[in-house]
Amino acid sequence: MSKKTMVHKGPGYGYQKKREGEPRSCIRFKCTLINTIQDVLRQRAGWVEVKDDSEWDFYWCDVGWLRENFDHIYMEEHVRICHFRNHYELTRKNLMVKNLKRYRKLLEREAGRQEAAKCDFFPRTFELPCEYHLFVEEFKRSPGSTWIMKPVARSQGKGIFLFRKLKDIMDWKKDGNRSEDQKDETQVESYVAQRYIENPYLIGGRKFDLRVYVLVTSYVPLKAWLYRDGFARFSLTRFSLSCIDDHYVHLTNVAIQKTAPDYDPEKKHHNDTVVGISSGACRAFRRSSSTTSTALSFAWMEGRWLIEVNASPSLTASSQEDYELKCRLLEDTLHVVDMEGRLTGKEKQIGGFDLMWNDGPVSKDDVNLDALGSSTLTANTHLGRTSGQRNPQPKTCECDSDHAWVVFI
Repeated sequence: MSKKTMVHKGPGYGYQKKREGEPRSCIRFKCTLINTIQDVLRQRAGWVEVKDDSEWDFYWCDVGWLRENFDHIYMEEHVRICHFRNHYELTRKNLMVKNLKRYRKLLEREAGRQEAAKCDFFPRTFELPCEYHLFVEEFKRSPGSTWIMKPVARSQGKGIFLFRKLKDIMDWKKDGNRSEDQKDETQVESYVAQRYIENPYLIGGRKFDLRVYVLVTSYVPLKAWLYRDGFARFSLTRFSLSCIDDHYVHLTNVAIQKTAPDYDPEKKHHNDTVVGISSGACRAFRRSSSTTSTALSFAWMEGRWLIEVNASPSLTASSQEDYELKCRLLEDTLHVVDMEGRLTGKEKQIGGFDLMWNDGPVSKDDVNLDALGSSTLTANTHLGRTSGQRNPQPKTCECDSDHAWVVFI
């Protein structure tokens, strides 16, 4: 959530003056979404909703507003919005992979191939049409394999399809031989071609993915909070590679699955599976404001493959259980953002959030990580345990360098 002050249309957006250490009595908020976040904001004590161009302290905006307004406004020190300016470096499918590949090369230069080899948690991916010929070389190395095509900037499963033959993606063939008359023709939409996971973990014979929530409050230095609760999304039809055109088999998006005749929203299941998250994936944001916060959701398959990162995870509830989960998540998000100024800044747990990275891995105990070297530390995370559970069993991770992958097991 960015801190800038509007200088046009009247006085700047910001707080009433207060003495240092004094809690703020009234937070003016604005919200354009009509779902759980609006309910949570309206029920928060001391928060007052404003409309239109009224002055605000906190704005839960959409990415369209951010794109149109961020470069033309200036906010005061404590004003917040809910997105980083260049969130798309992680949340567009092609740029996420581009930055992960860049990070892997950086690791190889700075720490060696063995360390870079740990950056293997995303499937083999190519951007089309610009990497079409590179893709074809890889495709021919494993004839008969299944690939999945995804538009780089769409959501909810729109435009996704599986294929095994190059003739199915001829529209994306990079045509550098275009004639002058064809230069101005509309080019094909950018997609990523990704090696399909042909042997996924299944539950009840059905495919699933994990949704994990991360709140990033700073990128310089990186500070990230991992939410204990999350959920798994399931396909309705048993998995099989004999029917690659059936989206009910291969896509877990709720927007796809709820169109099935036998869809039941109450069959969602919350997961208690612990997954790994890498700090290196966030380096592309380092030019953003260091005081911005954003809520991201990470989609993982098997706790092993990072599929995508969402800057605007769905906050619309499809069941009562889903509504309660998202309300808890958003309430705790507001606790961490701390518009009221109640926190000391030393907290490691706030509601259901655990501070997992603060310019380095965060230990559950107060220890000097630099002095640990390659020893094992107790990570400050309890993913899969709800905020109401106390004294969870500790999780451990190996920390052997500044480039350590923090994997919670």
